[in-house]
Parts: sequence; structure tokens; C-alpha cells
Amino acid sequence: MPTRIFLSGCNGRMGRMIRSIADGQPDLITIAAGSDLNDDPGASFPVYQDPTGCRESFDVIVDFSNPEALTAVRQLALKRGKPMVICTTGLDETARAELIEDAASVPVFMSANMSLGINILIDLARRAVATLYPEFNIEIIEAHHNQKIDAPSGTALMIADQIREQLDGAATYTYDRSQVRRKRDPAEIGIHAIRGGTIVGQHTVLLAGPDETLSIQHTAESRAVFARGALAAARFLSTQKPGFYDMNDVIKASL
Repeated sequence: MPTRIFLSGCNGRMGRMIRSIADGQPDLITIAAGSDLNDDPGASFPVYQDPTGCRESFDVIVDFSNPEALTAVRQLALKRGKPMVICTTGLDETARAELIEDAASVPVFMSANMSLGINILIDLARRAVATLYPEFNIEIIEAHHNQKIDAPSGTALMIADQIREQLDGAATYTYDRSQVRRKRDPAEIGIHAIRGGTIVGQHTVLLAGPDETLSIQHTAESRAVFARGALAAARFLSTQKPGFYDMNDVIKASL
């Protein structure tokens, strides 16, 4: 039986991509209902402006909307006792704390990047660092399209945070070396941002050591990778107990 999804932000760019992928996998995924401030007469499911007005049955919420819609999404999840996959970015610490609190009642999934490939890159990077550090220096390079506002990307910071956790916090971040004339600190992680063209997203972890260099790279060629990751998380979360989950849990469950 397919996993039935309530899709918050169903008429946005990512929402439409999820709809397209779901249409091609009717045996795995179906959109039972959705919510969006913009109407879509062509939608094959009911669309609500207020998620809490949903009358249809569903198994899991996938939220690709905006931070302002999160309160209503949380209310729907808690009212129905259903899991929620939160793909919305830009949440503040208050919102994150509320979601952690909700996880005591329903399964909650969050990840700074919904791509399965990026999360596998992080796993590989942690393993490499555990073996090669401190003999090898660590640099993270990310590239995105010329319309992206934030730098470095949230994903680059997520990669850096995971590497620093592997090192028990024994690392500092360096974003710009142009103002300081000194040798590289062995304990620093360099983080660099490239902006240009229509690059969807590319992240590289560079480990530079004596006489050899290891590069671990992930390239997103389409935003569809984030939609597929969200759907994988939805299928996983629909069978879980209350708790806070991330993409590592999805990857472990598939091994």
C-alpha cells in the first residue's frame, strides 16, 4: 500500500517536483491532500490554505513551505498524531526547539540537506577524517548559482559541523584568509563559497596531506534529488515511533 502524504507547500517549486515524482511512483507514494496559499485547479487532490482544515486521511506530512506555515503544520501533525518531514529552511532556534518538543509525541524528521548523496558524503568524510586527521588538512568548498544569497551554504556548515563533531570539537572554522598573513592553523577547517551561473549545488571535502590529496565530492544536477530524499524520509518516518530523526537514520535503515 502506498504511503499517503499531506504535502505542505504543494504548489511551490519543490512541491510540484514532489508531485511529479509521486505521479510516477503510484505504488509507493500518493498525495492525499496538500496546502498552499496559491490555488491550483489542476491538482488531483484537495488543496487547503490552512493545513488544519484537512479532512482526508494520510500517513505523514511533508513540509516544503515556509517558516510562517510551520505552526499550522505542527498543529495538524499533533492533532492527527502523524509524523512530519520538515524540509523548510530558515527556521529559527525557537522553531527548532518546538519541533524537538513535538518529537516526544510524533516522529519528526529534519535535515539541512534532503539529498541522500550529501548525507553519504558526510558519512564518508567523517570516516576519512577519523583516519587521516591531523596529518591531513581539511577544506570544504561549495558552489551554487548566482542567485543564492547566503554564504557559506547551510549544507557546507552541516558538513563542517559533522566533521568537527567527529573531532570532538577540536576544530575552528576559517572563512577568509585574505586579511591575515600567517600559516594555516592545523586545527582549522577552511570553508569556501563559489557563486556563479546556474549551479544547483556542489560540495567538496578536500583532505590535503603529505604527498597526497583526497577529494570527496557531491554534485546535485537537479533539485529533484532533494524531492527524492524527502520522499525516502517520508516512507521511512511513516513506520517510526515518536522521536527526532535525520537522514542518517534513513541511510542506516536501508543498509
